[in-house]
Amino acid sequence: MKAQELTSKTPDQLKDQLVALKKEAFNLRFQQATGQLESTARMRAVRRDVARVKTILNQKAAEAAASN
Repeated sequence: MKAQELTSKTPDQLKDQLVALKKEAFNLRFQQATGQLESTARMRAVRRDVARVKTILNQKAAEAAASN
C-alpha cells in the first residue's frame, strides 16, 4: 500500500482500513504463536501499513485543525 493511495481516502475510510489492518496483525500474531505462520514478512508489512494509515490520519487532522 502506498501513501498516495491513502491520501485520497476519507478519514472514515482510513479508520476502517486501520481496523482491518489491526485485525490482520492480531491474526498473524496468533498464527505465529501456534506455528502456522508461513510468511513472517507479512507481519512487518502490516505493521508498516498501520503506521502509514495513522500518519495520514494525523496529517488530515492537523490540516482540518489548521483550516479552522
